[in-house]
Amino acid sequence: MQIRQLQVAHDSIQDRLLIRIATQANEEFRVWLTRRFLGKLWPVLADKVVAPPPAIPTDKVTEPPSFSEPFRDDEATYPLGIAPLLSSEIKFDALSDGSCSLLFREGRERSFRLNLTAELLQALCAMLRAGALQAEWQLALDYAPAAEPAAAALPPSSTRLH
Repeated sequence: MQIRQLQVAHDSIQDRLLIRIATQANEEFRVWLTRRFLGKLWPVLADKVVAPPPAIPTDKVTEPPSFSEPFRDDEATYPLGIAPLLSSEIKFDALSDGSCSLLFREGRERSFRLNLTAELLQALCAMLRAGALQAEWQLALDYAPAAEPAAAALPPSSTRLH
């Protein structure tokens, strides 16, 4: 699956973050994240993501991703259905090249695997932080990982949250 667009938006009525993933095949996948779930997920993500540098030398600048383009959902198909998957479990697999795989599960019913390059993981984390800020959730979503005894007991390449 090739990702065309990612979007994270706060739904004030549901008080959840909605992640929308559009693919080149014009499919759209939707996943809800609750405040509690994001709080549990963030230390795992922060452990894998390097904080953006304060300044990037101009000779190393590449074309930044555009966040100004509206999310296109015209004539999209919804392989998981139109209702977003309410993620209650996630499995995170880090790969040696800096990419990762996130398997979102809704109980034992629906699931969705999201494969991200290091750059897309960085972008997703920035969007999650912005969404949590907009939601006024007052979560400490810092890039410095917090030590969690439960996560330390798991193998470094695979982490599962419930």
